[in-house]
Amino acid sequence: MLLARILSKIYKKDGIILIDANGQKYICGSPNQEKPITLKLLKNNLRWKLVIDPEIEFPEAYMRNEIIIENASLKEFLMQLIKNLERREVSSASFVSKKIFQFFRYLSNFNLPGKAKKNVEHHYDIGGERGERLYDIFLDKTHRLYSCAYWKDDTKTLEDAQQNKIDHIAKKLNIKKGQKILEVGCGWGGMAFEIAKKHGCEITGISLSKNQINYCRSKAKELGLDNQVKFELADYREISGQFDRIYSVGMFEHVGKKFYNTFFKSINKLLKKDGIFLLHTIGVVNKPTPPNKFINKYIFPGGVCPSFSQIIEPIEKTGLIVADTETLIRHYDKTLENWLKRFLDKKHLIKDLFDERFVKMWEFYLASCAAAFRYRDLVVFQLQIVKNFQSAHRTRDYIYS
Repeated sequence: MLLARILSKIYKKDGIILIDANGQKYICGSPNQEKPITLKLLKNNLRWKLVIDPEIEFPEAYMRNEIIIENASLKEFLMQLIKNLERREVSSASFVSKKIFQFFRYLSNFNLPGKAKKNVEHHYDIGGERGERLYDIFLDKTHRLYSCAYWKDDTKTLEDAQQNKIDHIAKKLNIKKGQKILEVGCGWGGMAFEIAKKHGCEITGISLSKNQINYCRSKAKELGLDNQVKFELADYREISGQFDRIYSVGMFEHVGKKFYNTFFKSINKLLKKDGIFLLHTIGVVNKPTPPNKFINKYIFPGGVCPSFSQIIEPIEKTGLIVADTETLIRHYDKTLENWLKRFLDKKHLIKDLFDERFVKMWEFYLASCAAAFRYRDLVVFQLQIVKNFQSAHRTRDYIYS
């Protein structure tokens, strides 16, 4: 079987046993003798579907219960597979389908304000109140942050790692009391509330998610911060005024390549002459590639993980200056693993909120992303951006003191 031959080439270390719908067994690589990881295909057409386009066919088959994994969890299976795969294509056929998909993405990646709002609603406003309960289940309990945490060597919990992230970003922003700050993509307000309390500044947070803005406004009143922290249901292109500091965490992935220039022009317009902007975004460390088909279809429509070169070019065009860059490696895989564990620990509750297919879809999303951040080409970029040299520091001592 062609699929078995391809898998045998992928597995340089370890291996699996593949069993097709007719019960035929294939040994791929060198599987563990005592408890070999076993992949069972329950439909005959998966023999060729997984060859032609594994990026979408594998997760969809898993969601339909047409694939069974034995002697390993989905996460363990994907970690082993992607560790062996590294950065190679699964098959030549998938390369062709990717080219077709890349053309489609070129046509569909125009994230105008209306479309951008729909894309955000697809993920962040999912299921209304059910969605709010979903995010409560697996995000950190302190700040409810849905972005990469910052894991120091002695960090034990997700809550501490997310606090580390807030502190790390706040230091890079060098915030002064009384400053006006804009958060582009405020989520559920966790960073804004913490920074406002600690630094005595005024913050405006914007999002395209109605659920998030409603939550933020209610939480601000609950915390007694509603006179200090404001939230608006708005696109970054609709904001006016001038801000001392601007930061955007986990939002740039939704901007769309066609609007990178527009995004940084907006930042340039909104940032004061002596201001600082901090961009925190998922990125890729190799050449730009089309988005993952499964993630684009089911999780984040319109999302793109940029390469470093794709970020730098529009920044240079606006005249902004990159004062500091940091690549966070091996932080997001640990964050995702923590989210996945919390998700699976309460999957019976999530199944009651949605259904089994939804549980499998999100399990695949969290597990595959964790594996990609550990073994493929995904990282997090943090860029400190200014308008002039006087706003930048000579060294990084102020961040780590």
